[in-house]
Amino acid sequence: MSFAARLTSRPNGLIGVLLVGLVLAVALAGSIMTPHDPLKSDLMNRFGDATAAHPLGTDMFGRDILSRLMRGAWVSVSIGLGTLVLPVLVGTLLGAAAGFFRGWFDRLLMMVLDALMAFPGLLLALGLMAIIGANRWGVILALSLAYLPAVTRVVRGSVLSIGQSEFVEASTSMGNSRLYTLMVHVLPNCAAPLIVLSTLMFGWVLLAESALSFLGLGVPPPEPSWGNMLAEAKAHLMRHPMLGLLPGLCISVALLGVNLLGDALRDELDPKSADQAEVI
Repeated sequence: MSFAARLTSRPNGLIGVLLVGLVLAVALAGSIMTPHDPLKSDLMNRFGDATAAHPLGTDMFGRDILSRLMRGAWVSVSIGLGTLVLPVLVGTLLGAAAGFFRGWFDRLLMMVLDALMAFPGLLLALGLMAIIGANRWGVILALSLAYLPAVTRVVRGSVLSIGQSEFVEASTSMGNSRLYTLMVHVLPNCAAPLIVLSTLMFGWVLLAESALSFLGLGVPPPEPSWGNMLAEAKAHLMRHPMLGLLPGLCISVALLGVNLLGDALRDELDPKSADQAEVI
């Protein structure tokens, strides 16, 4: 049975794949074409009810809600995927070097990471955004720096564990350099925990980006994101609750799908963790 078949044979894996696939499909569609211009206002059609032309109605400026949700999905997903690049690449290199070569570099890196991890990720991102300013690239950079310590520590821990294996000692005894052993024998065996962490971190980034946008430090209006759509709707929730419920539902569905997929990947890639969970 293939890996994909084994993954989707699990209930959480199947639901996670379907939900994440739906979010990615909507985001891709939102980047290419939407039913209406998500930025175009129509003040004569404010708070419009659902119609054939506007299936989810219009907002306080007469903009089509469905179009804004689709474009907001693209904004949130693109920021989430863009944010993963720097922590995964840089965190993997730093964690691998620290865990395999040890010494002063490992001690210095751990001191810096411990200092960064003293601040919650969202709080650190808030501070960085206050300096950088509210824009898409600023959000990506701030969240990348906020989640870099988590990736580095996970990779370092995996390398420390794998570095004690017999095949690593055999590679060294055969005359292979330590760098060759690290790149060829150690890092490939760190892929499983890194894939699981990256999947879960994608959900963390989606939530953090929505929180930053809600606070006015994310993607600046009128460009829609699920977070700033919630922020715009908060003044009208009593009379028009759907303005807030719809983007909130989108965030919830995306997070549920990512978490279920991450759990399924962890169970499939690391059977020991699944066995421990059953014992507990």
